[in-house]
Amino acid sequence: MHLVGMLDSPYVRRVAVSLTTLGLPFTHESVSVFRHYERFQGINPVVKAPTLITDGGVVLMDSTLIIEHAEKLAGRSLVPDDLAAHARAQRIIGLALAACEKSVQIVYENQLRPQEKRHQPWLDRVNEQLLAAYRLLDDEIGTAEGWLFGAAPLQADITAAIGWTFTTRMLPDLLPADAFPALARLAARAEAQEAFKAWPYDG
Repeated sequence: MHLVGMLDSPYVRRVAVSLTTLGLPFTHESVSVFRHYERFQGINPVVKAPTLITDGGVVLMDSTLIIEHAEKLAGRSLVPDDLAAHARAQRIIGLALAACEKSVQIVYENQLRPQEKRHQPWLDRVNEQLLAAYRLLDDEIGTAEGWLFGAAPLQADITAAIGWTFTTRMLPDLLPADAFPALARLAARAEAQEAFKAWPYDG
């Protein structure tokens, strides 16, 4: 398998860490959807990161769909089987992905749109949504000192940690200091794992 995209994307990185956690071998090509647009277009005309090319030559996109396919290949899942635990894991993953989405929107607005064309009321709304997602995520994690659903990190741990790392690196002045201690602790534990160190954030 071949993964295409930059590791400064939380979506590309969650795929890389998930594939490694599942024990699936793959190669990685660091291609930017902005700086290498034509090169990426030659791989995937939609120019969407992450893109995964399967061993059979099928081009997949969207991190959640790629991870779902990877779990089929590995024969195991990164979400709990128990129904109640599964629902809670999906909530945590959803909150983390919402935080990623809002962080990306703020980054794009600040870095790609000319200052005179930025719409501050919209930015304020997105900031509020981002903080709400992290507040709820921090509450979900609570005082837990281990992994969220057992002895090893699963997708809820992976996505929450990667989202937090992305936001704190790209928007360091946006989050109140020490406002989300449970999430910060979880991310620190995760970033110390070999699967995370193998695919470090490179922004």
